[in-house]
Amino acid sequence: MHSEHGLPSAPSNATGDSAPESRPSRWWQPRPRSARGIVIALSVYLAIAANWPLWIELARLGGAPSVYVPTVLLMALLTICGSIALLSFMAWSRWMKPLWFAVVVIAAVAQHYMLAYRVVMDPSMLANALQTDTHEVRDLLSLRLLMNVLLVCAVPAWVLWRVQVLPMRLASQVWRNALLLFAAVAIAAAGALAMSRQLAPLMRNNVHLRYMINPLASLYSGSTAIVRPLLQRNRKLIPVTAGTALGASYAGQSRPPLLVLVVGETARSDHFGLNGYARDTTPKLAAHGVLSYRNVHSCGTNTLASVPCMFSPLGKQAFESRKDDFENLMDVLHAAGLAVLWLDNQPGGCKGVCDRVPHASVFESSDPAVRSALCDGDECLDDLMLANLDARIAALPTERRSNGVVLVMHQMGSHGPAYYKRSSADAKTFLPECTTNALAECSHGELVNAYDNSIVYTDRFLGQLITWLEGEAKNFDPALLYVSDHGESLGEYGLFLHGVPYSFAPEVQKHVPMVTWFGDGMRSRRKLSLDCMEAGLDAPLTHDNLYHTVLGVMDVVSPTYAAPLDALAKCRAGAAS
Repeated sequence: MHSEHGLPSAPSNATGDSAPESRPSRWWQPRPRSARGIVIALSVYLAIAANWPLWIELARLGGAPSVYVPTVLLMALLTICGSIALLSFMAWSRWMKPLWFAVVVIAAVAQHYMLAYRVVMDPSMLANALQTDTHEVRDLLSLRLLMNVLLVCAVPAWVLWRVQVLPMRLASQVWRNALLLFAAVAIAAAGALAMSRQLAPLMRNNVHLRYMINPLASLYSGSTAIVRPLLQRNRKLIPVTAGTALGASYAGQSRPPLLVLVVGETARSDHFGLNGYARDTTPKLAAHGVLSYRNVHSCGTNTLASVPCMFSPLGKQAFESRKDDFENLMDVLHAAGLAVLWLDNQPGGCKGVCDRVPHASVFESSDPAVRSALCDGDECLDDLMLANLDARIAALPTERRSNGVVLVMHQMGSHGPAYYKRSSADAKTFLPECTTNALAECSHGELVNAYDNSIVYTDRFLGQLITWLEGEAKNFDPALLYVSDHGESLGEYGLFLHGVPYSFAPEVQKHVPMVTWFGDGMRSRRKLSLDCMEAGLDAPLTHDNLYHTVLGVMDVVSPTYAAPLDALAKCRAGAAS
């Protein structure tokens, strides 16, 4: 066919449109590809470039080469097929490129944190991450994060920018994508079935592996963490305050009780000098003659899981399986007629525990002059909670205050990874310390020094609290109870920080310190035997005991109280069994 000028014209396709000119492929201009081809290539790339934590963990688990090599190959197959199945829902036109690249970025960021802190991407970890505030996010950002993300994302970014996506009619696209999804699932199922003898025990004994498959684990856990609260919005609040009253000790009392309940953050029991740690990290508490319980375990491995659970009357098992929300310890104490106040030095707040009682952010409610000395931006040392305590107590309702006071202090404690920010200069006993949030840049010794200095600071904070309580003995019968929400990994088994799923979390993330101090007035009031309490310091306790122990100490009568779960019930003269 010739044009009117006698020149050959472009060949026409069946629809009469001119066919695109075929050009030789150059390295800087990838050949046009179908969306399915791009999805398959991207899945293979992610299995190689964004799953190093999984391959490293499989290598650590080891085994005979005849078992290890087939297992790695199978996990690679499952990872690739899983990513293909996921991305098959996005295998459409060139307008999907931003979504494809977003998946790559998510995989890169997840890999960085799995490598840097040895965490896994389970729903609990992602739910906790979603409640991270701005300064906590700042602590987690680093140049290493940027470099690791660029390392994974650079090649896909260039390819996705340059590659042309072949157009296709919608009907054809739908059945081809469905076929791709079916093929990916079928191949994965066939591989898993063929090697079920090796795969089943591996996944059963190492549950964390399923949360290391990237990006599937990150996307699944992230969507679960987002959707689950939306589904829970229709939960009913079940009251538990009916029948609550003050006990017999309040009749004709000369002084009301005052309990300070300190919720610690990220403290490990085995790093408390009181519990046998080689370093003397708790000299102030030792000088005050406190009682330290050495066998206490947390309800969860992160704040979001632990704090609501430890204040619940349900106990860990029932709390985690509940279908509705329940009132908690703060509601019961308030319903009994006591003056209660939740004072928070955690920007993430009380996780809903204090929503129905008086509460305050120490940063927002403190004097600016005091704040400037103890805060870096909106991140403050715990000493800020000690400022103006007398005024805070005096501001509580007079009638309730005359019955008794419960003050809850929620610490910043030893929150990582910036442990060096959790202690003042005069509390830095162990040097040199790690002064960055990029823990891989520090030696293990420097990391432990920074963490232990945060424990020394907590010891000093609690010591000052007890000194203040001793000064209040003329007006109140005082007591203090301290317990941490969860522990922390400092490199043991290659793990850092916390948040590993509870069922396979290391002991150091679950074994927490608990300390009590009772003034003479409170000991006499509650008829507590010091010898009995000292004899029970090694008894196994959990966060399940906190609710009932506090009700027992404050002599609050409630149908929800269970004496067997009260850690001090046996040590009160004449206490009901």
